[in-house]
Amino acid sequence: MEKQILTLGIESSCDETSVAVVKNGREIISNIIDTQIPIHEKYGGVVPEIASRNHIEAISRVTKRALEEAKVTFDNIDVITPTYGPGLVGALLVGVSYAKALSFALNKPLVGVNHIQGHIAANYITYEELKPPFLCMMMSGGNTQIVHVKTYTSFKVLGKTRDDAIGEAFDKVARVVGLGYPGGPKVDKLAEQGIADIELPKTHFENLDFSFSGIKTAVINLHHKNPDINKANLCASFEKTITEILIENIKKAVKQTNIKTIALAGGVSANIFIRKAFLNLQNEGIKIYMPDLKICTDNAAMIASAGYYNYISGKRDNMYLNAIPNLKL
Repeated sequence: MEKQILTLGIESSCDETSVAVVKNGREIISNIIDTQIPIHEKYGGVVPEIASRNHIEAISRVTKRALEEAKVTFDNIDVITPTYGPGLVGALLVGVSYAKALSFALNKPLVGVNHIQGHIAANYITYEELKPPFLCMMMSGGNTQIVHVKTYTSFKVLGKTRDDAIGEAFDKVARVVGLGYPGGPKVDKLAEQGIADIELPKTHFENLDFSFSGIKTAVINLHHKNPDINKANLCASFEKTITEILIENIKKAVKQTNIKTIALAGGVSANIFIRKAFLNLQNEGIKIYMPDLKICTDNAAMIASAGYYNYISGKRDNMYLNAIPNLKL
């Protein structure tokens, strides 16, 4: 019988304070998410200083709830795994500092986790059978990249955005058409009522890189020039065009690598239109995995899962672990 390893994941990279207990990297025992969306809504986006303060207030309470829900104590935890980047530096520091204090006080191993690796690992929780190698279409508020997941702990970025991340583009479009923050789900909802009948530009590169600033600017200009434009149609056209860009690049990646297994990851992978478009690729013999909607956005269960694979591969951190806001995969 395999040894049961319980990982305590800690996520505080942006505006969610989350703590989770995960068994053997695959099974959620508890996953508490304390979101700050209502606090930042009135500012139209995340205010880093306010986010950091709220993490400080929430983290002990959220940890206590995660342990209670899992019906375990700190004694049962085998390893502590915080997100240490990328993200907002002040927000990251709260989780990293708290994890280091726990590790020191409890004499438990500390293993830092890359937030992007966490998003990829959300698929391991949703699909017990999923194993590397596969391609990952990583799309979130701060990142858009195509990743070759070679093993549980080794990755190669095949293409990435040269400007805005996809989630950033959604948020900016939402702000322009007056939908508020967070923009992604609101654009997706309004787009359902529209017809994608507006021609928007696509930026193409020889390689697998992305650019979303052109399409975002085109939407902003269209709205400024014609304030009475049908907003549902504009959102539908934006969503359709941006999805076509993703699909074109992922098809190129499949051709280059000959890997026909694709996992979606990141907050934008919760987008219904994008999910449907990727599922259509299954008609072309490509296997598609997508995380359960509950764990697409930032949460500690995905961090605990990634942390488990780092831990069993021998990774250990010490008290010098620091927040790295622009950490690369």
